[in-house]
Amino acid sequence: MTDTTPIVLQRPIDPARGDPPTPRRPVWIRPVLLPVAVAVTIGAIFISVYLSAFHAPTARDLPVAVVGTSAEATSVAQRLPEPSPDTFLLKPVPDREAARTAVERGEVFAAYVPGHGESELFYAGAHGPSVSTLLTSSFDALARADGERLTAVDVVPASPEDTRGLVVFYTTFGLVLAGYLFGIMTFQLGPGLTMRRRLVSLAAFGGAGGPAVAWVVFAFGALPAPFLGVAGLVALVAMAVGASTMLLVRLLGVLGSSAAAVLFMTVGNATSGGSLPTEFLPAWLEPFSAVLPVGVGVRAVSGLAYFHGDGVVSGIAILTAWAAAGVGGLSLLEYARRRRA
Repeated sequence: MTDTTPIVLQRPIDPARGDPPTPRRPVWIRPVLLPVAVAVTIGAIFISVYLSAFHAPTARDLPVAVVGTSAEATSVAQRLPEPSPDTFLLKPVPDREAARTAVERGEVFAAYVPGHGESELFYAGAHGPSVSTLLTSSFDALARADGERLTAVDVVPASPEDTRGLVVFYTTFGLVLAGYLFGIMTFQLGPGLTMRRRLVSLAAFGGAGGPAVAWVVFAFGALPAPFLGVAGLVALVAMAVGASTMLLVRLLGVLGSSAAAVLFMTVGNATSGGSLPTEFLPAWLEPFSAVLPVGVGVRAVSGLAYFHGDGVVSGIAILTAWAAAGVGGLSLLEYARRRRA
């Protein structure tokens, strides 16, 4: 009689484990689902950061000088009809001249000079119309409550060609976006470039980008700052973002470009202080402005244009450190790759 028992084919036994091997995951899962996960995560981070920063911006500890003693400054603070209890941080200064100088150097946003029947407010319109409106309305209400008339004097006006106070931000952010794109494209278009040529490309990007942006800004006459100073600062911003993006892409691959987008384009943009001063940011976001290239660049360019160089020296140091860290990290990775080879 013929044996009709069906033959069951089994997978070979893994001798190391003693059981059948686990079926391999389909190769299409990673390229299908990973872009979805990364894109959704970036979108969620973007909306979370921007809503935290701008859904209801309120100033916190906005520095304002008051001519008088500490007790007189405290008295002004107690009588000031602030939108919130910690909107302003009042600092006593000895006289009217010191008050005006503090505003002109960017040490404070405004200076209040109490008077007998008439008081003065020195402020810097270069900080933008939102800040100017907050300051003038708050101290005008204080003067009225004291039976005085307030004279508001804009001692650092913005450029007549910058009616919304955004030129400094756009001047700086233009090459932040370009630096991010450069850091990605240098590996896409030249995956086999030597380290030396890649660094030459980075230097050429900064050397050409800074003067190009400065030329465009000066063509509009929208920024009262020296051409070479603006070109140099913008070039440093470009190289800082470009080198850092290159390092992240080289280190993490496609996820590196996503990390750079979150760091420089999302968090950096939101905390730059370009549309509103950093004193309007939530406490957890404000520290990023002092270290990320966008915020550092905005303060340096603004200081160069309006506030006697406020933030320029520290900006140069921080931006140079970003660029050096990116180049140094790339060099170490390249050295490690050669050692393995």
